[in-house]
Amino acid sequence: MKLKPFKELIAMSKEKLDEAMAPVRARLVKSQAELEMAKLDGELVTLESQIQEACIGKEINFPALLDKLDKVALLERRKKQYAQVLRELFP
Repeated sequence: MKLKPFKELIAMSKEKLDEAMAPVRARLVKSQAELEMAKLDGELVTLESQIQEACIGKEINFPALLDKLDKVALLERRKKQYAQVLRELFP
C-alpha cells in the first residue's frame, strides 16, 4: 500500500473521504453484528447448562425453569434476526 501525500489527503473533500472509508465501515458493522451473535451463542450455552442443572435437582422450580426456557427462545430468535439482517445488508 502506498500512502498518499498529506497535501492530497487534506485536500480531499469529505464526500471522497467518506467514500474511501465505506468498505472499512461496512466490514466494521458486519464484524460488530457477528460479535453480538457470538455473545448470544455464549449466553445460550450457559442457559442450556443451567436448564440441565435445574432439571436434575431433587425439586424443580418450574417458574424459574420456564423463565430460562423463555430466555433461550428469545436469544435464539434474536440470533436469527441478526443473521437475517446480515444476509440482507451484506448479500
